[in-house]
Amino acid sequence: MKIDIEQPTFNKIAGPTLTLEKILTGFCFTEGPVWHPYDQYLIFSDIICNTIYRWSQAEGLSVFRRPSYLANGNTLDRQGRLLTCEHGTSRVSRQNSDGTVEVLASHFEGKELNSPNDIVTKSNGDIYFTDPNPGRGPRVGIPRSQELPFQGVYRLNPNSGELTLLTDEFEKPNGLCFAPDESRLFINDSATQQIHSFAVLADGTLADGQLWATLENPGIGVADGMKFDSEGNLYCCGPGGIYLFDANANRLGHIEMPEQTANLAWGDDDLRTLYITATTSIYRLKVNIPGATVY
Repeated sequence: MKIDIEQPTFNKIAGPTLTLEKILTGFCFTEGPVWHPYDQYLIFSDIICNTIYRWSQAEGLSVFRRPSYLANGNTLDRQGRLLTCEHGTSRVSRQNSDGTVEVLASHFEGKELNSPNDIVTKSNGDIYFTDPNPGRGPRVGIPRSQELPFQGVYRLNPNSGELTLLTDEFEKPNGLCFAPDESRLFINDSATQQIHSFAVLADGTLADGQLWATLENPGIGVADGMKFDSEGNLYCCGPGGIYLFDANANRLGHIEMPEQTANLAWGDDDLRTLYITATTSIYRLKVNIPGATVY
């Protein structure tokens, strides 16, 4: 691991010396990490190997769901149930406490979704997800024609089932996350390596879209999963590794990873550990400022 510190505040936020620990390896393409805050375990997807795994320090690694229907992004709802984006079925599903899985979204205006990718929940329970089309191609999907003429970002009301298209302006919408106070939603575009910011209105829709930052380092990877810490600093996976920005979009530094890095999640009791999915492996990285509480 190599650290490129561009601003001295990087040291306060992440730390002047960081130790990257590889805790698991041997996978095909890891994604969708989410930490269960009550039971203290990590959930993550292996898209290509069609499996969702569970891991804890005490119990080790086990299969959580197989087949996963080429699951990508995961998150928890306010009841601690797992929400999953499935490439293979073009749907968003929820696993209930009894283990049953139900479909929350699969179509928009009578047409199949493309391949839901990343997913977050708001404090009121609303679900937001991106829907690019890689899951309709080879490697991380099942090749098939696309029914929708755009790549969308959606809001799902889990009570009524109402699905609202929030924006169709992205070429490849990917990672998304709320600011710690939920006043803005951040969405990145893998095609342009850009992060955009939107105001979240009272009805849950978006306004005031603006370019927030661009990921400009060389390296393998694209603008992908991202998370805020509790002080409004943003960690974003992208070319070559992980980028760190402050709340004003000033780039503070870049953590060069040994593998293509797709996503990350805050974990452990103090939320100061980043669990990172990077192609064949799962890594963890301890930082100074704890993550934003997302449950």
